[in-house]
Amino acid sequence: MSRIIRAMTRDGSAVAMVIDSTDIVNEAIKIHKTTPTASAALGRTLTAASLIGSRLKNKDDSLTLTFKGDGPAGTIMAVADYYGNVKGYIENPDVDLPLKPNGKLDVSGAVGSGYMSVVRDVGLKEPMTGISEIVSGEIAEDIASYFANSEQTPTLLSLGVLVDRDLSCSGAGGVFVQLLPNSDDAVADQLEKNVVRVTGVSSLIAQGVSCETLLSYILDGIEYDLFDEIGVGYVCDCSRDRMLRAVRSLGKEELGKIFSEQKTIEVCCRFCRKKFSFDKSIME
Repeated sequence: MSRIIRAMTRDGSAVAMVIDSTDIVNEAIKIHKTTPTASAALGRTLTAASLIGSRLKNKDDSLTLTFKGDGPAGTIMAVADYYGNVKGYIENPDVDLPLKPNGKLDVSGAVGSGYMSVVRDVGLKEPMTGISEIVSGEIAEDIASYFANSEQTPTLLSLGVLVDRDLSCSGAGGVFVQLLPNSDDAVADQLEKNVVRVTGVSSLIAQGVSCETLLSYILDGIEYDLFDEIGVGYVCDCSRDRMLRAVRSLGKEELGKIFSEQKTIEVCCRFCRKKFSFDKSIME
């Protein structure tokens, strides 16, 4: 199972979180049968959503992180709950671009230009929605830019997915740090110096570096307290009843037209690829 550890600087200047999301990304690869480029793009999005979702305040809250770029990957979406569990999909799991000159997967090329959104469903009449332009398509930079510009929260975020030759994920994770109101400038300066140590987070995790060690890298020279650890996973909460409600929402007239041409309606969950079949008895 993947895991998140969370800490706060002793002076209350910042909150820091680290995730090893290798198992989450491997489950996504298994479900969606992604190419390496798609695995990296979806994996980074899932990793970020898990981290951000784990900061929701109430157990019934949820967070949806969506990238809508004009690149060949199409829409990329991840949905996280209060516990940090996450599910997601990529519109084109077959997208596969040549490596960049530095040998890295071309996630930015797959994502392209467009916008990203952060939607928090916290039990109000309407979800809280924030939208920001995609600044690089590398996912981490885009999310950090969103927090800085849309929520006025200075954020450091490093994400990584390392895909092995057998197309599995050998290491994935992220480091997420946000400055809190009235933070000490000295802490911010130190964090800026430390962030270079976690830029290769997926390679570090693949080498066996623990979440605790990664946390010590980003908070080097800063006193902090580790306050909890949570297990997180790729979890889809789809059900036959939920899919039935979606099908019935088409209305009896539309359903009648469909069943006049075919005996059953098959619905596939876009997050876990599970299929549900319904016959015309649902209209009774």
